[in-house]
Amino acid sequence: MGKRLSKIYTRTGDDGTTGLGDGSRTPKDSVRVEAYGTVDEANSAIGVILSHAAVPESIRGSLTEIQHDLFELGGELCIPGHSAITDAAVDRLEQDLDAHNKDLPALEDFILPGGGPAAAACHLARTIVRRAERRTKTLADKEPVRAETLRYLNRLSDLLFVFARVISRDESGQEVLWNRTRD
Repeated sequence: MGKRLSKIYTRTGDDGTTGLGDGSRTPKDSVRVEAYGTVDEANSAIGVILSHAAVPESIRGSLTEIQHDLFELGGELCIPGHSAITDAAVDRLEQDLDAHNKDLPALEDFILPGGGPAAAACHLARTIVRRAERRTKTLADKEPVRAETLRYLNRLSDLLFVFARVISRDESGQEVLWNRTRD
């Protein structure tokens, strides 16, 4: 691949529009830009998780693969009609979910986001992915969006929840449970 960006600023967005991957221009606050922008935000949040030394190697490898997926998913949303996320990618998330969830105790209470810096970062990434899913659903209500894309985001938020549980137990030895009877 050749050089893609030789100059960072172009001034073409000074009018409040941005270029889509197909060359068309759209307002920077359009539903499509909100969707892929939130996917980009989720990808950055996963980068924060990866910056923590407490993340186990099995999770670290999965998160790196997910970052690549999210870059492709963002591209899919940026180029109307483009497809990048496959059923195999969704299946991979489900396999990770099953593998990491099998040794966790069943949930009897809600878990508060926290449990250590890396686990808290994982919870934050999970909520950003949920927002990306909502923004993508809003886009899907107006324009065609592939079902695999929405499924991927849904499974990813579930996986990040499980990763947060695993990391929390590794970091602090416990999860922070919601206490509904506190004074």
